Amino acid sequence: MLKAGVLGAGHLGKIHLKLLQQSNKYELVGFYDPSKENAQKVSKEFGYHAFNSIEELIEAVDVVDIVTPTLSHFDCAKQAIEKGCHIFIEKPITKTVVEAEAIRTLASQKHVKGQVGHVERFNPAFTAVQDMIVSPMFIECHRLAEFNPRGTDVPVVLDLMIHDIDIILSVVNSPVKNIHASGVTVISETPDIANARIEFENGCVANLTASRISMKNMRKSRFFQKDAYISVDFLEKKSEVVRMKDVPEHPDEFAMILQNAEGVKKQIYFDNPEVTPNNAILDELESFATAIENNTKPIVSLRQGTNALRIAQRIIDCF
Repeated sequence: MLKAGVLGAGHLGKIHLKLLQQSNKYELVGFYDPSKENAQKVSKEFGYHAFNSIEELIEAVDVVDIVTPTLSHFDCAKQAIEKGCHIFIEKPITKTVVEAEAIRTLASQKHVKGQVGHVERFNPAFTAVQDMIVSPMFIECHRLAEFNPRGTDVPVVLDLMIHDIDIILSVVNSPVKNIHASGVTVISETPDIANARIEFENGCVANLTASRISMKNMRKSRFFQKDAYISVDFLEKKSEVVRMKDVPEHPDEFAMILQNAEGVKKQIYFDNPEVTPNNAILDELESFATAIENNTKPIVSLRQGTNALRIAQRIIDCF
């Protein structure tokens, strides 16, 4: 088992602590939180060992799980990697692309692995249809959330939209050609609502909308490709695949058939793939352990986390 320690015992940090303790792939050694008051509270309530410093924790573990505010990701990751620890780092990977590239380079030099916490890659609604998404040419994403003070230290693009950026980059095998975007600051010091249009060199276009001041929560993406439309509801954990195929010689009397102006007929088939419930955070943590054990590439590598941040930054630069 890999010895793991958590940096940061806030809302998400406590979830990571709980799951690492439950996991069969990790031995939870403890955590460090800069707030002594919070550290004592968490230690007393859950029984986790609280380290007195980052240095002490790093010396005691194989894997450092970084669940601190984004601004401190770089410093935490740098310290851990320099001591030869593998790092799991929450999204976004760092505050800037320069920091992310430095972390990638250092991890390569020290021969340690890193994974970025883009948890939607492990959402069962997405994994159920992931292999069916082939060469999409239009993608539409809506990620809307009710206001929560947590996360407002960064623009909504880094807080919410970056999830969809990562998903899109994972299914579109083409370089980004153009980006057009706009953002509006409503209640925070940084944009709370953003819309972006990403154009890829292969002709694919992705339209993304993110808001953290909505009246309701929504996390939906739709992928349009030749002869198929795939819908993923990340919030409700549901997927739908709509395919168009040539009409069989003897179609069912209830078949839904469309005919275009040229007289070509297509039959529409609806499919709701089975979505197997899971704990996405536990899955991403354990997938990282597997990558370390087998010396394979993590599912969300430091390079992919950096690429998502790079596109997010280009979107922000449009504002």
